[in-house]
Amino acid sequence: MVVFNRTAVSNLDMSIPMARIALDPFVSDIGYLAGIVGRDDTGMSSASERIKRIFDVIFAGAALMLLSPVIMVVAVLIRLESSGSVFFQQERIGLNRRKSDRRRYISDGYDGPDRRRDNDRRKKIHNGKPFNIYKLRTMRIDAEKTGPELSSKGDSRITKIGYLLRRTRIDEIPQFINVIRGDMSIVGPRPERSFFINQVRQEVPEFPLRLKVKPGITGLAQVEDGYADTVEKMKGKLYYDLKYISQLSLPQEINILFKTVYVVISGKGAC
Repeated sequence: MVVFNRTAVSNLDMSIPMARIALDPFVSDIGYLAGIVGRDDTGMSSASERIKRIFDVIFAGAALMLLSPVIMVVAVLIRLESSGSVFFQQERIGLNRRKSDRRRYISDGYDGPDRRRDNDRRKKIHNGKPFNIYKLRTMRIDAEKTGPELSSKGDSRITKIGYLLRRTRIDEIPQFINVIRGDMSIVGPRPERSFFINQVRQEVPEFPLRLKVKPGITGLAQVEDGYADTVEKMKGKLYYDLKYISQLSLPQEINILFKTVYVVISGKGAC
């Protein structure tokens, strides 16, 4: 559990985003980054955002055209192995367009007036916009008949062709459609389901801060820490997501794209 106090967060020197000099020892890295990301002035300049969007659309369009033969071949292989749809749709949570969530992202160690109580009965305890993500199907059609469940290595629900698609990330190709639609970006935190966001947020209240930017096909957490196949790993990847958001810049985007090439070729972190 992340534990840090309110006074320490309010006294952070936000002019040096990644400085860790003379900080209160009770303030964690996640707590420090949350203090930066939670500010309304965090983000890219409007010009950089336009460049990022133009790049997203051009890259996604080109990728879909070049990889369309791969999609057709894989579609045949999926149907030969199992019945059901070739494509898979699932609701994920995207960008929170609210400028401020009007709350302090502080741990259970503080129970002051800025802290939303655990008895908040709203089903959705985040403000991200839901959208349907598109993927090539890698699991049996009844994979979640008992409810939401993260996939893991050796998961019996994954089909034979599904293992190959996941290792090579070919199953992610249809998400370029999401990029063109504006639901996602090429680079950003991975989009999660509302069920898991709400679950993790109960222990790590900073988790919804990931929704401050559009989710991405690839991102800092993916290239540095691989696939999260447990809720505990989802908590751990929050550090990289907040670090990415706190340092938003075009050079960082380019660096992540280069690292993504290595991850795809090597199969690092696949599940």
